[in-house]
Amino acid sequence: MALAAVGTATHGRAQQPVPAGGNMLVYVGTYTGPKSKGIYVSRLDTGNGTLSPAELVAETASPSFLAVHPSEKYLYAVNETNTFTDETGGVSAFAIDRATGKLQALGQQSSEGGSPAHLSVDKSGRNVLVANYGGGSVVVLPINTKDGKLRSGSSFVQHKGHSVNQNRQKEPHAHSITTDPSGRFAYVADLGLDWIVIYQLDERKGLLTLNEPPNAKVEPGAGPRHFSVHPSGRFGYVINELNCTVTAFTRDINYGGLKELQTVSALPPNVQMQQGFSGAELEIHPSGGYLYTSIRGHNSISVFSIDQNSGRLSYVDNTPTQGNTPRGFGIDPQGKFLIAGNQNSDNVVAFRIESSNGKLTPTGSKIDVGSPVSFKFVR
Repeated sequence: MALAAVGTATHGRAQQPVPAGGNMLVYVGTYTGPKSKGIYVSRLDTGNGTLSPAELVAETASPSFLAVHPSEKYLYAVNETNTFTDETGGVSAFAIDRATGKLQALGQQSSEGGSPAHLSVDKSGRNVLVANYGGGSVVVLPINTKDGKLRSGSSFVQHKGHSVNQNRQKEPHAHSITTDPSGRFAYVADLGLDWIVIYQLDERKGLLTLNEPPNAKVEPGAGPRHFSVHPSGRFGYVINELNCTVTAFTRDINYGGLKELQTVSALPPNVQMQQGFSGAELEIHPSGGYLYTSIRGHNSISVFSIDQNSGRLSYVDNTPTQGNTPRGFGIDPQGKFLIAGNQNSDNVVAFRIESSNGKLTPTGSKIDVGSPVSFKFVR
């Protein structure tokens, strides 16, 4: 069945214009259920790190991961379900009212695979790239440049194979898809294969073509989850869900290839991996100087410094997220604040990022959001 998307929801607090001077919209993707109905918005005071109470701005099924168009006119969300059409999930498009934070629904498209778990918009703003976790596939959905609406898929690739963990890796599970700074390459972290699959991306045609080299491997059973390219383009990093590690790669800027540089624990040095711990999110600070990872079970975020010459990671600090199961977090474009979502305790917490060392300090601001997953900022 089709997924409902009501872009003019007025549940909760009355919508107010964003106050002038220093406030930024923060959109929160969630898993829908008893405490969540879709996408929420808060306002971040970029002076003191205070978050306003969250307001529902779009009713839509399990919009777990969000992406904002480079123009900041549109927002896209996966619908992490298997009920769109023929056991596939969906991708919903919205127009952003930057004065009020409201979202206007622009329609949906099938993700062409089950349980889409991640999406991104390419550098040109022409396409939405989607990773289907349940389907083990990726798809490109072209964007109508006039109105931001999505068209049906222009490129679809089904991954094949498996890895060593019989509970989690019997088949492919594409968990994230991101592009490099040039927009010429797309990288897919496939948890089921223990590969970072590398594609060449034709932004104008919306086509993915397997690169040569076609992939980079991590340790068998590691379970790569979210991958990100360093702002310089010279390095890449992935959080491995199943063994709670981070793998760093050097990257060939011209040909897209990755070569493993280092693998480190995402946990603090004095903490051993144990049942119930799993790596979740990974983000690089806008300055390129620090890398952050969230660890479910341990309920914390670790900070690493990045050597700008070699790309190697050095552990800096670890901070509790003040809740349970930090599935995702976001760093504001100015690099001043990190906003963490605790999925199983239904709360969102703001932290200040210390410019001198990358460490996190709670701002004291905490808001309620049901099953928060991802965060995107609009200035």
